[in-house]
Amino acid sequence: MKIRRAREKDIGAVLCLLSQVLEIHAAIRPDIFVSGTTKYTETELKEMFRDDVNPVFVAVNNADEAVGYAFCRLQEPPFTTTMRPRKSFFIDDLCVDETCRGLRIGETLYRFVVEEAKKRGCAAVTLNVWEGNDAAKRFYEKMGMQPKETQMEFML
Repeated sequence: MKIRRAREKDIGAVLCLLSQVLEIHAAIRPDIFVSGTTKYTETELKEMFRDDVNPVFVAVNNADEAVGYAFCRLQEPPFTTTMRPRKSFFIDDLCVDETCRGLRIGETLYRFVVEEAKKRGCAAVTLNVWEGNDAAKRFYEKMGMQPKETQMEFML
């Protein structure tokens, strides 16, 4: 298993993976997510794959086909006198193809992102997990992540 930056040739596989993630979220929160869509378009992915500040990494098999991804964003909060400056590497999205789960690809991707965050001088790796996505929560807890804050809602 190799992890590398996403390339234009990975767009088809990444779109398929984005669809898998979207369907998980649409099943949990159909009031928010629209089934049959993806988070990004082919055009957006082309641009994102060239972004060195906010990289997209892919896990590839021996045939150099993407079987997982991690969309990352470097975050530096605006200056405030109440909080310490703290650069973090935000995992906007992480997915492993449903046919490849259980092979430690997600763990390899996650650990790669952690090392990349260290290289960039980040104090933390952060992400959001939707309530109801229990498998993702268990995975991130297994990786050593802990809740930082909780976003709550009151449905009207």
